[in-house]
Amino acid sequence: MSVTKQLYNAYINNEPLKRGVIGITNLEEAYDVQDEVLDMKIENGEEMKGYKISLTSKETQDLFKSEQPLYGGMTDRTIMDSISLGDFNIPLLEMELVFIVDEIVFPEDNEEDILRKCRVAPGAEVPDGRYEDWFPNVDLYEVVADGAVNGAVIFGKPQKFEYEDLDDIKGTLAFNGEVIKEGRSTEVLGHPATAVKWLAKALSERSRTLNAGLFVSAGTFNIPVELKTGKYTVEYENVGKLEFEVSE
Repeated sequence: MSVTKQLYNAYINNEPLKRGVIGITNLEEAYDVQDEVLDMKIENGEEMKGYKISLTSKETQDLFKSEQPLYGGMTDRTIMDSISLGDFNIPLLEMELVFIVDEIVFPEDNEEDILRKCRVAPGAEVPDGRYEDWFPNVDLYEVVADGAVNGAVIFGKPQKFEYEDLDDIKGTLAFNGEVIKEGRSTEVLGHPATAVKWLAKALSERSRTLNAGLFVSAGTFNIPVELKTGKYTVEYENVGKLEFEVSE
């Protein structure tokens, strides 16, 4: 069975693969497999809706021995209002701002252009890998082939912001009313709009575009935490608050 089919079956059936079985040894091949898996999802009725950006801080890059961020395509199946743990393998949780693209973003656009073309929402991203005991044990190529280990994205109402509104702001993550993590937007390539700029360039190198109507989960403010049942609140300075429930 092809690597693509193995990853797709693991995704559909929520039956994780053993680490090391896919045998990919370079980034180009890993992105090719990611594209093929995404094509299979679309062929089977899902709709392409956006991207997540991973490894936007040195700390997360060091975890996976990478010198650059990664991206993964996400479908309508991944956009959620609430979370059930049973739908996932080993889900984690990250604080991420979500950009809603209202006008095509080009690689040459600067951060101010991007914020003019996008709205931004308070959000959270649920990384989840299609491998056994995946975090932080999988390698870089397994992460990329698996759509940058995307699981789900949750976000609130998007609004227009200026560059300064998102510059070095604090994010706070609370679980059942108790703060468990804090982070800053500087962890996201220095500024979340810079991460979106990186994505537009990375997509262009694979003959893709960051089109209107897509979302971008721009990168985490924090090292991911284990996702548990309960109530989560994510709050960002200048941007707003998001609340959601996680059930069994």
